[in-house]
This record gives sequence, C-alpha cells and structure tokens, in this order.
Amino acid sequence: MSEKTYTITDLAHEFKVTARAIRFYEDKGLLHPSRNGMMRVYAKRDRARLQLILRGKRLGFSLLEIREMIDLYDLGDNRIEQLTVTLKRSRERLSALELQRQDIEEAIIQLKQDVRILDDFLKLARDRGASVSFKEFVQGRVQELAKR
Repeated sequence: MSEKTYTITDLAHEFKVTARAIRFYEDKGLLHPSRNGMMRVYAKRDRARLQLILRGKRLGFSLLEIREMIDLYDLGDNRIEQLTVTLKRSRERLSALELQRQDIEEAIIQLKQDVRILDDFLKLARDRGASVSFKEFVQGRVQELAKR
C-alpha cells in the first residue's frame, strides 16, 4: 500500500497558507517534495515538517532556528538532540516573550495615563476655553498622580 501524498493545493488549504509560502519553505530547504512530472508531491513527512514550520513561525522562531530544530530529527538518537535543542530554544523564546509582555504592559499603563490626561485636558479646555495651558495642566496632573 502506498503512502498518502499531498499536493501543494492540499497543504495550502489545510494549513491556510499560500502555495507561494510553501514553495518559499521548499526553496529554503525546509521541505523536500518529490516530483511527478512538473507537479510537486508532498509526503506525510513534508506535511509534518510544514506543520512544525508554521508552529515555529507562530511562536516567533526564525527559519534558521526552525530548520536547525527539525533537521535534528534524522540523527537516529531517538530525537534526544532534537528535543534538547528545541527545549533550549523554547526557553530562550519564552524568556524573550515574557520581557516583551512586561514592556507591553508598561506601555499600556503609560498610554492609559496619557489618554486620561489628554481627555481631561480637552474636556476642561472645551468647558473653560483656553484659560489653562496644557503644560500647566500636565504638571498639575503629574503632581496629583505622584501623591497617590
């Protein structure tokens, strides 16, 4: 019984990517389809590799990192080296993402504060006209926030 194969269209539909993206991964040496005339024929192995490539990209790994991790599958060591490298890279990526999350949370806090100040100033300016300068208003708000 022959192994199940996939066309580029099959994989593109299944993984919701373009055929161009799949050809790009092939050009980068990440996928190795066979040929039936001019048609690319992807094996179960190619499908699994594409799944890993897309997961790696979603998690923020570079194509070089992804290639390193999936190419280690063939070492014949029961995947120990592949899993060791993947664990190391995953820990590094997790650490980077946690730092990014902290930066994002701090930026959100700052932006919320800025939006409140701008909103309050614009309400005051509309009610009282131009009697208060923005600089004085902000200095007053910063002092208020510092007291809290």
